[in-house]
Amino acid sequence: MRARLPTRQFVVKLHGRCDLACDYCYVYEMADPRWRAKPAVMAGATADALVDRVAEHVVAHGLDHVDIVLHGGEPLLAGPTRIESLVRAARERIPARVAFTVQTNGMRLDERFLALFAEWDVRVGVSLDGTKTGHDRHRVRRDGRGSHDVVTAALGKLTGPDFRHLFAGLLCVIDLAADPLATYRELLRFAPPVVDFLLPHGSWSRPPPGRHPGDPATPYADWLIPVFDQWYGESPPRTVVRQFAEVITLWLGGTSGVEGLGAQVSPPLVVATDGAIELSDIVAAVEPDAVDTGLNVLTDPFDAVALPPAVLAHECLTCPVLAACGGGHPAHRHRAGEGFAHPSVYCPDLFRLTSHVRARLVDDLAALT
Repeated sequence: MRARLPTRQFVVKLHGRCDLACDYCYVYEMADPRWRAKPAVMAGATADALVDRVAEHVVAHGLDHVDIVLHGGEPLLAGPTRIESLVRAARERIPARVAFTVQTNGMRLDERFLALFAEWDVRVGVSLDGTKTGHDRHRVRRDGRGSHDVVTAALGKLTGPDFRHLFAGLLCVIDLAADPLATYRELLRFAPPVVDFLLPHGSWSRPPPGRHPGDPATPYADWLIPVFDQWYGESPPRTVVRQFAEVITLWLGGTSGVEGLGAQVSPPLVVATDGAIELSDIVAAVEPDAVDTGLNVLTDPFDAVALPPAVLAHECLTCPVLAACGGGHPAHRHRAGEGFAHPSVYCPDLFRLTSHVRARLVDDLAALT
């Protein structure tokens, strides 16, 4: 195990079920069945213990701020009363600035929730996969109906004059069948402060759509590079595309703030509905036991968590883009029965994308001299 810095971000699984049936979901559609055995919603006593553990961690490390992300499942299924109770307790008992964000699919994001979030200064991130066609291809309700119309209506309320200050940004899972620039334009229609483009989760044992192990083709880089060039050339920028901004930061010698790019010294900790303290739930999609710490907020402090050794493939250690790529997300390095000591299943895409970003930076920096 390796030493870790204090944790500053806690991902709280306030509710462990979802009201959508997205076909790419890493929680419900991949290898992690643990949600079936966990409570659907976090109990009040567990939420109280969570708050006390965060307060304990803040005091032990002299932290002046922490981030708490309400996640799921779909966190709004927990209802406004449970959400308000947790936020109130955290603001009253944690002796530091607590920034709350709720990450929602938008299906239940109505004026009642927005008024609550405005009262308690809770920022709101929404998942939107671009155009109606692209979004409804994957983000469907349990009866197969699309969710785009409901989500964009909710975004209309969130981005109106009363609540826009709460808007944290948009998450978009890349779909190779969707036009990248049309997707980007649809996201920009809501003037998000931040956009996150997410690679569909996959591994060597279960490759993501369009990626074939051993194939040097770069379909995801081919999708992202036109968006990068559009974004990079905008003056003034219309949003922050987090992955692009992080790659630029890493090439300029900074540190990573995004899981799956560069090396995170102190990644977030996840607290499940039963209080279990876990490592990345994305890794659980390929190897559930790899995230299990055996600890629980009801009995254990966060300082008891130790990070597992960093595992990189030998070829990654000498790769010229390692500083920006970091080997890719650990889940994407996994092969069943062999663990994580492999390059990312997205390796060709990551190499091409990070190299393209570096080339644009080199050209611009050379023009300044």
